[in-house]
Amino acid sequence: MEGIIVRRVIPSDNSCLFNAIGYVMDHDKTKASELRQVIAATVASDPTKYSEAFLGKPNAEYCSWILDSEKWGGAIELSILADYYGREIAAYDIQTSRCDLYGQERNYSERVMLIYDGLHYDALAMSPFEDAPEEFDQTIFSVQKDRTIGPVEGLALNLVKDQQSKRRYTDTANFTLRCGVCQIGVIGQKVIFFSFLYLTFLFASGFT
Repeated sequence: MEGIIVRRVIPSDNSCLFNAIGYVMDHDKTKASELRQVIAATVASDPTKYSEAFLGKPNAEYCSWILDSEKWGGAIELSILADYYGREIAAYDIQTSRCDLYGQERNYSERVMLIYDGLHYDALAMSPFEDAPEEFDQTIFSVQKDRTIGPVEGLALNLVKDQQSKRRYTDTANFTLRCGVCQIGVIGQKVIFFSFLYLTFLFASGFT
């Protein structure tokens, strides 16, 4: 095995999970709309499995929600896409260096890898050398008898730990922000909402 594991950046447009999957599965970073349709169709086809208790909202409401390009994907969507492609999806969390493996119970013979920074998903690939063009990327790896992907797994974890040491993640549970206008302090994911309100205020006030 020769090469290095690299992080391929996916645009931050609320569809990063879907476009990251498109890249590692099909070398296509523009599959979000298609994959959202796949997920909605899968969920709609089995309202018993994909119940309100499972989805957190009624089946039909979820299907409309996931088709909205502004909505983010997560564990439910990764699980569905692992089955759709018939491959395991390994999602590495930078902050904890944990790897969540989707489709593992199906004993699929191949695996792809993503990296998550708390807010955003990028793709992981094997590249022959630093700065090599993306067309040389290998993104699909054979699962061996021990259910690992061999040395590639260690290389991926090393990259994740390197990103962790450089704090290339967002701690959504603990980061804080104080609004410069109203002086309200907020913690965690509320920051996103209050940041939006603050930017809206600036635009409305002409501070652009």
